[in-house]
Amino acid sequence: MKITGDKIKKINKAVFSEISKIEDLNKLEELRIKYLGRKGELTEILKSIKDFTIDEKRQTGPVVQKLKIEFEKLINNKKKELKAQGEDYSFGDFDPTKPGKKIKIGNLHPLSKVDEEIRQIFTSMNFSVIEGPEIESEYYNFDALNIPADHPARDVWDTFWIKNPENSKLRMKNEELKNRDSKSTKAKRLLLRTHTSPVQIRYMEKNNPPFQVISSGRVFRYEATDSSHEINFHQVEGLMVGKDISLANFKFVIEEFFKRFFKGQKIDFRFRPSYFPFVEPGVEVDIKFKNKWLEVMGAGMVHRNVFKSAGYNPDEWRGFAFGMSPERLSMIKYNIPDIRLFYSGDLRFIEQF
Repeated sequence: MKITGDKIKKINKAVFSEISKIEDLNKLEELRIKYLGRKGELTEILKSIKDFTIDEKRQTGPVVQKLKIEFEKLINNKKKELKAQGEDYSFGDFDPTKPGKKIKIGNLHPLSKVDEEIRQIFTSMNFSVIEGPEIESEYYNFDALNIPADHPARDVWDTFWIKNPENSKLRMKNEELKNRDSKSTKAKRLLLRTHTSPVQIRYMEKNNPPFQVISSGRVFRYEATDSSHEINFHQVEGLMVGKDISLANFKFVIEEFFKRFFKGQKIDFRFRPSYFPFVEPGVEVDIKFKNKWLEVMGAGMVHRNVFKSAGYNPDEWRGFAFGMSPERLSMIKYNIPDIRLFYSGDLRFIEQF
């Protein structure tokens, strides 16, 4: 690129002519970019000087550099003039010619998304959401749910017991009182709840039927971790109580829930008999998702003894209860192979959702 004195004079004349016509800072910035931006005319001239001969560099370099300094002064003076006229916009150090920076935004954890979706579906079916403590008493976690101390079903739940000197004393006292009315033995040992069912007992003690509720929260199991097991996970449990509640009501509610949750997917259902101490009869719910049968829920009609623990007349009221894991549903919905990924803290995993 050959730079002549006439070309430099032409640029100089154009700069003075154009800047005199500028009336706002936006146009002024456009003019600055035209001549002094990364690909501006003066910038290109300065870049090309490296290819000049030594004599050309000595002759042209100072002239172009002087013009650049004068132009910068003109820009600054014009900017002050426009501000004095009431224009308050300032570019500061911002260069509009630079590529924009990608703004980093947060992502909802997949469990948060699934939990919110579950709540929205059930509340749209007139269920209320209830919560309860994560540190629970032995009474609410086991006894009130028809799982007394000597019941073999209690072995299913590997429990985190809270270290408390009073626990051993309470256990001895409860042994003495175990043949008395169950409500006299509520002050039992403390533990990290193994399921969210205790929330339902607490709710029934303080509320009269009919009602339909779900409880959602963390639960804890003292067990080895692998791709499908964790010591800390979540559960969503539901309860509907009324005078004429049946498994037909349960079947409708659950099928409607899964059809909405896996919207757009063809879902087949299978209900198998099973055993849970707090329901009778008990059922396992399977869904056929992408041509594969998957176990997704345990449920059944609330046991008479559970109603008695809550102070209800089992001859007057009937209800169904169910429990499921948001982790399990998330793994199915998003094709997540390992439950431990939810708690890994790896942002690469979270950012996919």
